[in-house]
Amino acid sequence: MRVICFLTFLASNVALAAEPSNPLPGTRVLNMTGDIASTLIDGVDRFLLRKIEESVDRRPRHWRRDTSSWEAYTRSISSNRQRLARMLGVRDERIGFDAMELVSTTKQGALVGRGQGYEIFAVRWPVFRGVHGEGLMLVPVGREKLADVVAVPDAQHTPEQLVGLTAGVSRDSQFARRLAESGCRVLVPVLISRDVKPLTVTKNRFSNREYLYRPSFELGRHIIGYEIQKILSCVDWFEKESGGSGRVGVMGWGEGGLLSLYAGALDTRIDMVCVSGHFGPRQELWKEPICRNVFGLLDEFGDAEIASMIAPRRLVVEAARGPEFEVLPGTGAGPGRLVTPAVGEVTHELLRARNFLKGLEPAARLECVFSDEGDGPFGSESALRAFLDQGDPLPESGAASENLRASFDVGVRQRRQIDEIDADTQWLMYESSYERAEFFKKLDLSSLESFEKTVEWYREYFYDEVIGRFDDPLVAPEPRTRRIFDEDRFTGYEVVLNVFPDVIAYGILLVPKGIGAAERRPVVVCQHGLEGRPRDVADPNVNSHYYNQYAVRLAERGFVTFAPQNLYIFEDRFRTFQRKGNLIKKTLFSIIVPQHQQIVDWLAALPFVDPERIAFYGLSYGGKTAMRVPPLVSRYCLSICSGDFNEWIWKNCSTRHSSSYVWYTEYEIFEFDLANTFNYAEMSALIAPRPFMVERGHFDGVGVDEWVGYEFAKVRRIYAARLKIPERCEIEWFDGTHTINGVGTFDFLHRHLKWPKE
Repeated sequence: MRVICFLTFLASNVALAAEPSNPLPGTRVLNMTGDIASTLIDGVDRFLLRKIEESVDRRPRHWRRDTSSWEAYTRSISSNRQRLARMLGVRDERIGFDAMELVSTTKQGALVGRGQGYEIFAVRWPVFRGVHGEGLMLVPVGREKLADVVAVPDAQHTPEQLVGLTAGVSRDSQFARRLAESGCRVLVPVLISRDVKPLTVTKNRFSNREYLYRPSFELGRHIIGYEIQKILSCVDWFEKESGGSGRVGVMGWGEGGLLSLYAGALDTRIDMVCVSGHFGPRQELWKEPICRNVFGLLDEFGDAEIASMIAPRRLVVEAARGPEFEVLPGTGAGPGRLVTPAVGEVTHELLRARNFLKGLEPAARLECVFSDEGDGPFGSESALRAFLDQGDPLPESGAASENLRASFDVGVRQRRQIDEIDADTQWLMYESSYERAEFFKKLDLSSLESFEKTVEWYREYFYDEVIGRFDDPLVAPEPRTRRIFDEDRFTGYEVVLNVFPDVIAYGILLVPKGIGAAERRPVVVCQHGLEGRPRDVADPNVNSHYYNQYAVRLAERGFVTFAPQNLYIFEDRFRTFQRKGNLIKKTLFSIIVPQHQQIVDWLAALPFVDPERIAFYGLSYGGKTAMRVPPLVSRYCLSICSGDFNEWIWKNCSTRHSSSYVWYTEYEIFEFDLANTFNYAEMSALIAPRPFMVERGHFDGVGVDEWVGYEFAKVRRIYAARLKIPERCEIEWFDGTHTINGVGTFDFLHRHLKWPKE
């Protein structure tokens, strides 16, 4: 389909170049050449990258640091701590416990190793619901305990490697073992690995971390949050055992460094933190593996801001070689890579952190330690001494840890950890309907008047907290057009409008012939789906079986139609927009909504358009757009969702159903915390009381009839039973697949746009 569309696009543009450009009256001539869709994508990319850079200077608006004393300072950043916890998905109450569980079998006891002055036990501990932490505990023998430490490995290392029971981490970097030799009791948790395996449903290959990231993100949780909770459960236990009098530290490398940094920022009970192979500026976080994608992070936090939340407690940053890992395009997973932070970037970010703390006494204990000029092995002696605040050398390194296990399959333990989080996300998925009901308690459906008064708060929340709103005003549209079709019943124009600096809107306008001088016609904005183009729906020479020329057919019925180019084209080029936008609390639709606002404002000003009768009708990703744009663009007088309406949370979160996006290439599809706020029924409520319709083919693979019917029943209840406007809400079921049927929906348009059938 894409090849055919491209050839049609190319042929049409070659022919166009040989013809004079006849613009729509009142507009300038459109002289753009080449692929305008590609130009649009390039401009949005520049806009988002600029916004990421600007985020550093915009962060102070979220902070009210009181530097009059450390006590005042700690109080003043408490709200920042709460917001960071929410972003990371650290929101579930942990289970208290009295003691670590020793993991043993009839063949193997819990004592799995020993070394110079310590013993190693296999342990497990509860976190919340059915989620447990699991790993190794190193207990000092015959000496006084110096401190309790959670030593967090990188995601590609096992606890056994970090303590020296098995090969995989060089002896000089086995910092968990060295901490135990120094007299610390050390807990080493298992992390979800980056191992990549073929999925059971599709041929795509995701890492274990991305597999769990996808549903948890939609559910307001995060793989990062799950692992922080496991660390903080250890801190809970340390505090309970010591009565709050012992020293507690967290130290990690790579992914463990990231988790240690966040854990130290969130929990003031942690006295000392060491971050190795991770610290630096995060403006290119969108290039890292997608399991590190945190919605809104850079809008408020860089590593410097997070480091400033650890003060006045000790923070040691070890500039060392970090883990290197790459997810290549074409695997179905979100592309990304890890590289070692440059020394200059590490020191500059730490300097930014120190600048936030100027004037506070005693001075903040933020220290940078260099391992072989920043490119050496992690867990260096100097880093450990700084972390433990030891002026004297550490005890001499002893012999390698003795492994007392006859055999052990780390893969079985890893599978347990994956399955527990997987099961928790599926429980949260089913529980989310109750969370949404609680969230929507303020919506008053007792009358249409009460509804319209109370629904506006939810529209604002949807825009600000789910979609993401740019504060930038729309620029002057400066419409440019050129005629590309001159058919018997309509004339077609390519249209380009300015939206933001570097951002344009582009599409095809079809204007029926024979419009009277004072006549104003209704408009239907016809939105294509994934990887589509305006010509797929609005070119009389293109007849895609998905779209069935529906913009053309509507124009032939007398409607003005406009087919916009949407952002979801060119695969990873557009998918990275979600990554870039998420970092500053934005999404694809943070651009798409203003584009549509500019489009409808321009359409409404045309002399042959009735500004009160502008409708939206989209298929597939265009149907996804039908659920998100009309709630926020009030000029749309109705919305039709075709080939997309669903029990959207199940569609995104289910690890059981084969049509779930958990299994597929659309890594940009997930929207943070959507499950607890807006499913498609709730989004439909934001469209109400305007007319809303669903078009559903029984054999459309985007979902199943049961899901669609279940979710639509809730919409119907709002319109018919509560607001008493049943005539404004319909669904058409038809014997077909993922396509525009154009029967009941066309009747719906004629009726609600008050345009007679011929």
